[in-house]
Amino acid sequence: MRQRPVVIDLETKHTFREFSDPQNLGITVLALYDYATEKQHIYTEDNVRSVFPLLENASYIIGYNIASFDLPVLQPYYPGNIEDLSLFDILEDIRGKIGRRIGLNDVASATLGEKKTGHGLMAIDYYKEGKWDELKKYCMDDVMVTKRLFDYGVENKEIYYMNEMGKVMIPVAWKKYLEDSGSSQAPMTLPF
Repeated sequence: MRQRPVVIDLETKHTFREFSDPQNLGITVLALYDYATEKQHIYTEDNVRSVFPLLENASYIIGYNIASFDLPVLQPYYPGNIEDLSLFDILEDIRGKIGRRIGLNDVASATLGEKKTGHGLMAIDYYKEGKWDELKKYCMDDVMVTKRLFDYGVENKEIYYMNEMGKVMIPVAWKKYLEDSGSSQAPMTLPF
């Protein structure tokens, strides 16, 4: 039986203005919350490969916009096919229900009454300026906002966003991502 899920977020060296392919963006840091141990972990590009056993053993990799951003950015570092891992992308679930994308900040603000501590371009500035502590904190803050949003959805079976008419409820069925064992087909990597 697989472990419980993990929540991830990562930051990049470059923007889409510099490279259109996410696989060319490069990782600066990857932050992870592990439900099995209730611990937070930070990885830099130098040691990001050591996260793979955690990702392969997780029931699900949970994140916000991870299907089209985080996992494609991570693919060049991973020896297998990143798409073989079980994932749950909160943004994709929202888009499937309301027909459009909404930023994490907007959903977290309407649902939790909290906002992200910054934006992705700020993280790139931190990297370029060598502000590693700020970069790691920013990335982990995003992971924890995502985790709290996920936990809220699991517990309340709904989340919210704002539109021109006010607060709008989105029904969600996320409890299974805490309880199911996932269906990862990824071969196990060695923990280096």
